[in-house]
Amino acid sequence: MIQTNDIEENLKRGILEMLILKMLSQEDMYGYQMISEMNIRGKGLIDIKEGSLYGPLYRLIGKNYISENKVLVGKRRTRVYYHIEPLGVEYLNTMIEVYSQITEAVNLIMNYSGEGETNEENNQ
Repeated sequence: MIQTNDIEENLKRGILEMLILKMLSQEDMYGYQMISEMNIRGKGLIDIKEGSLYGPLYRLIGKNYISENKVLVGKRRTRVYYHIEPLGVEYLNTMIEVYSQITEAVNLIMNYSGEGETNEENNQ
C-alpha cells in the first residue's frame, strides 16, 4: 500500500521555502508564528511541524534571501525574527512563476483524455 504521508512530505519540502518567503514578504515573523500562520492560512490542509521549518530557514539565510534579527522578549527570552531581503523577493517572484508553470502543466497532464483534449474540455 502506498503511503500518502511520504508523498505529502516530499511535496511539502519542495514548496516550503516558497511559503516561507511569501509570508515574510508580507511581514517579518519568528519561527513559531510562521508555523501557526501557515497552518491557519492553509486551513489545516498542510500541517507544518516546527522541526521542518528551521532547515529551510537556515538555507535561505545562507543564500542571503532572508536575514534574522534577535529581539529580547521579556527579561531573558530572545525571539528571532526573519526578514526577507531584496534578493529573496526576486527569488520568490521567480519561484512563483515556475510553480505556476509546473502547476498548469500538471493540471493539463492530469486532465488529458488521450484525444487531444483535456477531460474538462470534453465535459463542456
